[in-house]
Amino acid sequence: MASHSQFSLLRERRFLPFFVTQSLGAFNDNVYRNAMLMLIVYQLGLSTEQGALYANLAPALFILPYFLFSATAGQIAEKYEKAALIRVTTTMEILIMSIAAVGFVVKSPAILLAALFLTGLQSTLFGPVKYSILPQALKPEELTGGNGLVEMGTSISILLGMIVGTSLMRIGTIGPVVAAARW
Repeated sequence: MASHSQFSLLRERRFLPFFVTQSLGAFNDNVYRNAMLMLIVYQLGLSTEQGALYANLAPALFILPYFLFSATAGQIAEKYEKAALIRVTTTMEILIMSIAAVGFVVKSPAILLAALFLTGLQSTLFGPVKYSILPQALKPEELTGGNGLVEMGTSISILLGMIVGTSLMRIGTIGPVVAAARW
């Protein structure tokens, strides 16, 4: 039995666009979350109590759509064509990040938190599609490697997104504008 590297999937048109899309989505979510928290907690001059409230509220707002809409997202993923759903959720992400850009420019915690909730909703809808498209795109013997690559891409993207998001707000008063412009 000939063995092949799962990394060869990164040269395949049936896998690479999906891999890049999901990796950039995870990166974007984490840049946004960390930049938003750094702005709200450290740059807006809030009291320690207010900063702590926002620091705790933000993750809850991101996770809330998972609790509310995961079952529905799974049903949608089963009912509709996967590639079309990826396009829809990616378009949602662009629109949501446009709202987030406005929140960064005007330094509005309310807009930023609303966009964070919507980002969680978009991720909730994308999640079931992300895992259900692989069996359609890959051969059975490629599934384990493909799943491994998706998890690796997600983990690296999360780490890099956290670093970049935090760094954007450390560049001074232009940080929010740079964060808004990156989207």
